[in-house]
Amino acid sequence: MNEDFLEFSEQDVARRSDESAKSWTDQVRKGLDIYREYFNNPAFFEFVGTLKRKRVLDAGCGEGYNTRIMARMGARVTGVDISRKLIEMARREERTDRLGVRYHVASFTDLSIFDEASFDTLISNMALDASPNFGKAIGEFIRVLSPGGKLFFSILHPCFVTKGLGWIPDEIGRDTTLMVSRYFDESPRVEEWKFTYAPPETKPFVTPAFYRTLSRTLKTLMRTGFMLGDIEEPRPSAAVCKRFPRMEKWREHAALFLYIQCEKPKVED
Repeated sequence: MNEDFLEFSEQDVARRSDESAKSWTDQVRKGLDIYREYFNNPAFFEFVGTLKRKRVLDAGCGEGYNTRIMARMGARVTGVDISRKLIEMARREERTDRLGVRYHVASFTDLSIFDEASFDTLISNMALDASPNFGKAIGEFIRVLSPGGKLFFSILHPCFVTKGLGWIPDEIGRDTTLMVSRYFDESPRVEEWKFTYAPPETKPFVTPAFYRTLSRTLKTLMRTGFMLGDIEEPRPSAAVCKRFPRMEKWREHAALFLYIQCEKPKVED
């Protein structure tokens, strides 16, 4: 399949994001995204490490939740998102809680508002699966990073979160067997979902999704010029699984997330 999933444009992604912006912001700020709060964010920021005094770009920042975390870590943060409404909400929060974060409405596949080598670190947390053009995004990431700068991103694990994903319960109802199929099906799709621990009456989110094979992801990085630095397949802690039993399957049987760190080569003398 062609790298660019043309059935859905970036305008489609922006429209869907704008439509769900208020509901998304309300639920995230109420702490309903349990997987983010107790699993993904703690593991991802441990993977990233120190950001103090770094010039950081948060690509796909949404309403600024993670952007604010990084600012409190001592980073000089800029956030970009394709959704105008999400950026409006991020700016509104910045006016209330001034952390020095700058926000821009922009697709991370076109970062022409920034000069080359504008950032030391680029973060994209759970945003690249929502972009129809992964290759173009990676090309822009390496352009705006300074030599020696690092890219950290997280995505759903392409080997396990496929179109044919399904769990088979054991005799007492625990999900213990993972069924995976259609791994090579990279056609775009529209997903309808809601946070696992959200109230039953909560309206689901509807978003385009663009999943890619592991080989496509890694080859795109290498062909763009990035050097692979580190990979992590995080697991929720035993304590978190005890508190939220539905997470246990992602500790015992498969990886839900994939983290990748790579570096822009330094300029040789």
